[in-house]
Amino acid sequence: MKSKITVLFIALLSTISIAQTKVGTIDSDYIMSLMPEAKVVFERSQAYGAKLDSSFSLKTQDFQAKVQNFKNKEEEMGELMKKTIIKEISALEEDIKKYQSNGNKLMQLKKNELMRPLYKILNNAINTVAKENGYTQILTTKGNQFAYIDEKFNVTKLVIAELGIQEQEIKK
Repeated sequence: MKSKITVLFIALLSTISIAQTKVGTIDSDYIMSLMPEAKVVFERSQAYGAKLDSSFSLKTQDFQAKVQNFKNKEEEMGELMKKTIIKEISALEEDIKKYQSNGNKLMQLKKNELMRPLYKILNNAINTVAKENGYTQILTTKGNQFAYIDEKFNVTKLVIAELGIQEQEIKK
């Protein structure tokens, strides 16, 4: 009798704990692509990239001009002058490599800075939808390895509605 009560108690307890968990999924990348603010972020990051590219172009043009000037006047120069100019050209080349590497990092930092407010808006909408619909967890579908996801627990459309975004119809 005690074992039957224990089994019944454990079954009841596990049912209660399962009932308390409701997990949903979301395609946050898709939602971000629909947000009108994302277009502004894209345009601003493109403008920032163009500004970096123009500075990079000036540096490479200066480098190419010095190399060409060196090639044109190399025969007229003494050994000490050649070594000095080669050292300057090598320093410019290193500077260009560093600028290119830093430019990529700066672009990523700028994009992250511009995207931060959008992530906050999305996060607030997810929190609202989760609370209104009793979800205890919302997982992103991109970047995770799920063997199976039941679409009835996908809250992507609920979050899109919460944000007031219109989905674009796919033209066939």
